[in-house]
Amino acid sequence: MKFKKGDLVEVIWRSELYRGAVTQVVEVTNEIVVKLAKKPAIDYLFEQNQVSKVELVKVPQFVAVWIFHCERWELWHAMDYGIDSMSEDVREWLFKAHDNQELFARAWLDGYEVEQEPLYYVKFFDGGLGFLNVYFTGVRLLSCHLGSEGYKTKFTEQEIKELDERYWQFKVPVEEVEETK
Repeated sequence: MKFKKGDLVEVIWRSELYRGAVTQVVEVTNEIVVKLAKKPAIDYLFEQNQVSKVELVKVPQFVAVWIFHCERWELWHAMDYGIDSMSEDVREWLFKAHDNQELFARAWLDGYEVEQEPLYYVKFFDGGLGFLNVYFTGVRLLSCHLGSEGYKTKFTEQEIKELDERYWQFKVPVEEVEETK
């Protein structure tokens, strides 16, 4: 397994499981330097085959924003449905499945990656020039899906609905269009 600086890893050291971050990779000797999350916080040298990468859970963007907002609180408080400042999206996501509550706790404790939201083109009619292009000033026009400098052509669901709810019916996943090229 290839490691790079900053990777989160797990290692068994003196019969205990520790987590830490790679601070240096020594290619010549196939070793890595890891700062373990233990006291004292010093760097330890391990052979790469003694260490495994920590797979971070993926959470939606709105959950990542909530975790960042709550970082000064305790976990139980951040997951409390009764908090007025919790967005309806987060409340609904947590309530929807017990797995989401576990994902939230893992993200809180171990770190997380943000899920990449799907991107869409807004295609009003067939043909090369039927795609919505939005200039950085907000000016909208129809052109090709490639866009030009200063024009945005790929949008998230939220961005499309903020432009105009009616545009959502004309969405086309970016992958579909790019596969047909």
